[in-house]
Amino acid sequence: MDEELKKLIGEIKTAFEEYKKTNDARLEEIKKGGSGGELEAKLAKIEADLSAAETKRGELEAKLNRPGGMAGGESDEEREQKEYNGLFNGYLRKGLNKAELDTKAVNVTEGTDGGYAVPSVVSTQIYSLLRGATPMRQVCRQINIGTDDYSELVDAHGEAGGWVGESDARANTAAGKLHKVAAVMGEVYAFPEATQKSLDDMFFNVESWLSEAISETFRVLENNAFTVGNGLNRAKGLFTYPTAATADATRAFGTFEYVKTGVNGAFGANPYDNIIDLIETLKDGHLTNASFMMVRSVRTLIRKVKDGEGNYLWEPSVQKGIPAMLLGYPVIINDDVPALATGSLSLAFGDFSKAYTICDRMGMRMLRDPFTHKPYVGFYTTKRVGGFAKDTEALKFLKFAA
Repeated sequence: MDEELKKLIGEIKTAFEEYKKTNDARLEEIKKGGSGGELEAKLAKIEADLSAAETKRGELEAKLNRPGGMAGGESDEEREQKEYNGLFNGYLRKGLNKAELDTKAVNVTEGTDGGYAVPSVVSTQIYSLLRGATPMRQVCRQINIGTDDYSELVDAHGEAGGWVGESDARANTAAGKLHKVAAVMGEVYAFPEATQKSLDDMFFNVESWLSEAISETFRVLENNAFTVGNGLNRAKGLFTYPTAATADATRAFGTFEYVKTGVNGAFGANPYDNIIDLIETLKDGHLTNASFMMVRSVRTLIRKVKDGEGNYLWEPSVQKGIPAMLLGYPVIINDDVPALATGSLSLAFGDFSKAYTICDRMGMRMLRDPFTHKPYVGFYTTKRVGGFAKDTEALKFLKFAA
């Protein structure tokens, strides 16, 4: 797998060099009065190949990062978990051990209401797969919570304070403006199905199959919610919060700042200036962990952009685990980011870990259903998940508007 990934990275690097040469030739032909149409078609073909290669690369890296089995321990808690895992496997394959699961659930889980708790070895695999394959989970802060009613206090524009000598009196300072931000939660479910015959096969790794099937469903649903969710029975997405053109010092709390490109649905006359203006709006303290997030169509446009000295802004990834870079900052491609349109927020830049928090409610539930879709056995799996914007100064949007 490592060799395949190395080969793919080399192909991406070579393809982007060809892309730059082709684009340079296209620009030169246009300067001479030509249309550049044939070269534009060649560019589109290379772009499609690049996109396909980068998608495949992401899938390979996710597989390489997949966790292996967890070693059994000797503590009472670990023995309980190991025994519960064995009973749960029998429940998955044959629907057995319900009585034993009910008993073990008292010690291992929170109870059996709404289904049986998914064992930690399976839930850990699911979460690990989600972190590797979900763009928002790759960059945002993630926490585990024990209740849906979760909130945090945020001090707008920093805490109030002052300087004093060792024996000086401490005068009262102006009270900081504390704001309460609360998680918007929802329940997401997956319903993978397998034939009873496959479950009877002792060589069929039902735990691995479930982890991949469930995580793939959760990945699609969760990433969309974290990005553009409307907050109705799901998280409120990062790209759906209020925005304004005002600076940090005067902008209302809970509102993100945007920078306009100057053209509806497109970059301005000089895209390089648009990107620099976006970076410059972010405070230095947020630049250390900053990254770009964009939809694929914006990436296609940026790949053609040069700075004032004729250097391409885009740097393709040439190393495992390292994303492509734009002006020295990592780039995350998120297909759920709004598509290019008049007034769209199709590109964001900043410290996503400070700007948005993903909340996972502890525990995942599963019900075995052998009746609804015979001869298939369904596994109805649910979990509670949500998110909220926290520091609206940590991230900026590029608004494609005049």
